[in-house]
Amino acid sequence: MSNKKRILTGIRPTGKLHLGHYFGAVRNWVKLQNEYQSFFEIADVQGLTDNFNNPEKIRNNVKEVTIDLLSLGIDPKISTIFIQSTIPEIAELTVFYSNLVTMSRLYRNPTVKTEIKQKKELFGNSGESVTYGFVGYPVSQAADITAFEGSLVPVGEDQLPLIEQTREIVHKFNSIYGETLTIPEPLLTSTPRIKGLDGNEKMGKSLGNAIYLSDGEKEIEKKVMGAITDPSKIKKDDPANPEICMVYYYHKLLENQNLKTVCEECKQGKRGCVACKKELIQVMMEFLKPIQEKRHYYEEHLEEVDQILKNGSENAKKVAEEVIKRVKENMQINYFK
Repeated sequence: MSNKKRILTGIRPTGKLHLGHYFGAVRNWVKLQNEYQSFFEIADVQGLTDNFNNPEKIRNNVKEVTIDLLSLGIDPKISTIFIQSTIPEIAELTVFYSNLVTMSRLYRNPTVKTEIKQKKELFGNSGESVTYGFVGYPVSQAADITAFEGSLVPVGEDQLPLIEQTREIVHKFNSIYGETLTIPEPLLTSTPRIKGLDGNEKMGKSLGNAIYLSDGEKEIEKKVMGAITDPSKIKKDDPANPEICMVYYYHKLLENQNLKTVCEECKQGKRGCVACKKELIQVMMEFLKPIQEKRHYYEEHLEEVDQILKNGSENAKKVAEEVIKRVKENMQINYFK
């Protein structure tokens, strides 16, 4: 058993990964896997909370997301990649924890509160579109973390309320049944949300403003050519403010070696938007090339992806089995030893 601290983090398989996922989370995970014993969960059950009527979408994306993670550098030789639904112990813990959390506490969770508000605005004020599984998402997340004794959870500031709820559940469980569960700590990441090509503060699947890791050159060209630039720049030779231009934003994000020239020429009116976008397309394709080469390999060797997921899920289940054994013993529901 490794003496390294264990981290647990997950991603919902609701679609292929994009640059926002990489710069906002996965890049950090790749670094952390060398410092910690890392468990990466493909959270298909959580994906079903708002896709319950479209299970094919979740199933099809389990492999797509896994391939993206492998292509970005998550190493199955040192990390565990597993599928949430293959670990029934998570579901058991979710049921046990549900007795420790009141509905009013769940509704006060800022993350849940915001998403319920969005659903009501979309489907009406009755709230009938909000399911039990959706409201109970923080309880399920607490089960995810504690099933693998995750002592650290990499999160952004917006996810801190979810980790705090997990800590509350663990404290309450331990106070009732004795010291049983590991109390997790947030491992705060400073990476800001990655903006979309349309200037939206978040790059997202549903917003149609994302560059996917699997996008080909024609798709990227179409998206980049439609990116938002400084609206005050009417003519090619007009000076502009690069700091409000999404094309310059991505030049910076991708660390274009020509960045200083891009900035100065934009400010001086020596650079047209079309030329700047074409340069960004080339920079983006160069950045994505090694990722897409790895992606193509795994697409051609799906049996390897299956084996990685199978091995990872078996490894994760062994850990969860030990936790649930201890939980049931302390709850006095281990009837047949």
